[in-house]
Amino acid sequence: MTAPLSQPFSIPGILPDADAESAWIEVIRKMDETYANLVAQQVELERKNAELEEAQAFIASVIGSMTDVLIACDRDGRIEQTNPAAERALGCTGRELTGRLLRDFLDLASHRAFAQLCSAALQREGGSDVELSLRGPTGPFPVAVNSTVRYDQRGHAIGLVLVGRPIGELRRAYRDLASAHEGLKQTQQQLVHSEKMASLGRLVAGVAHELNNPISFVYGNAHAMRRYVDRLTAYLDRVHEGAGTAELAALRKELRIDRARADAAATLDGMLEGTERVRDIVAELRRFSSEQKHASERFDLTALLRSAVTWVAKAQMPDLTVVFTLPETLDIAGHPGHLHQVAMNLVQNAIDAMAGATVKRLELHGREEAGEVVVTIRDTGHGIPEAILGRVFDPFFTTKPVGKGTGLGLSISYQLVRDHGGALAATNHPDGGALFTLTLPAAGRKDGAAR
Repeated sequence: MTAPLSQPFSIPGILPDADAESAWIEVIRKMDETYANLVAQQVELERKNAELEEAQAFIASVIGSMTDVLIACDRDGRIEQTNPAAERALGCTGRELTGRLLRDFLDLASHRAFAQLCSAALQREGGSDVELSLRGPTGPFPVAVNSTVRYDQRGHAIGLVLVGRPIGELRRAYRDLASAHEGLKQTQQQLVHSEKMASLGRLVAGVAHELNNPISFVYGNAHAMRRYVDRLTAYLDRVHEGAGTAELAALRKELRIDRARADAAATLDGMLEGTERVRDIVAELRRFSSEQKHASERFDLTALLRSAVTWVAKAQMPDLTVVFTLPETLDIAGHPGHLHQVAMNLVQNAIDAMAGATVKRLELHGREEAGEVVVTIRDTGHGIPEAILGRVFDPFFTTKPVGKGTGLGLSISYQLVRDHGGALAATNHPDGGALFTLTLPAAGRKDGAAR
């Protein structure tokens, strides 16, 4: 007799009806979980495959775009992979190169260097830079090779990676670089020469103005002495001719012999003073033009500053008011010619800044403190704009119109002061105008340091 359909299906002697249903549900749930995991793994695998393809495409594009030769070899020097640049250099495709010895594509002169590279790979040593000559389809193809050892995941050396740049390109690049460097040097020399010529022009104008006074004085006294000599000669001629006492007395009064005798000594002293002044100016010029880089001597900075102002300021700005607040002497040790150039550049800079100013006043203050000589030079110009205050000592920087300056005066001065162990700073004075501060070691301090 058939069992009623309403009774649940069961397996006699194995599981009750409720347990069988639960078991099937658990099996289906596990199958769903397994399927879901498979789907997730498949998605992750596809994502990683896509990333791997992108990485491979990126690496292939990088290798393909390289102009340098790239060759990967195993420990025995057999080619495993190349880039298009290497294939063009060797005249073979990648498939034709794979598995062949790289030594077969090298000139005999390069075999020894390549053997040393392979030996370094076997001994786990670092790579090195060598020059190899490849045998290309059109002849020797020299390359400068940088090699590194290639390792596997366990850290074992498995070969070499060679990256070579054609030496022809390197030589051309070096030639272009050398040409550009030479052009830059010539331009710099021309600018420095222009600055020297500008300084020389200012110097010549100042020296000519300074020499004019003593030379004019000597010239005038020489004419006076000529007249005195003519009078004395005429009087002595009459004495030798035997003229009488009355005639000689009258001639003496007519020729003013007594006055000539009285003025002769003073006239000669004036001529000597003028020639000594010319001698001093020439000596200062010699010190200024000295090119002995290591010549160091002890000298008075006060006298040097006064000379620089005289040479530069009087010839260019006659209505300039100069105020010296300097000690009688400021002894320093160094190269007087170089520091004279610094002083002239600073004074010239101040004069340029006061062009068109209502009040033209140059103030120089000096003092010695703590083993240092400090000199400040202030003008009554418009001052230095804050935007360029930090650039005034930069080479070739200038605010002057084209043809009026090279931008090297303050830069050269800054370097010369540093060479003397000092410092040069620029700022604006609270009452207006620019203020330059020159600091140098005093002579006693520098001599003591040298000892």
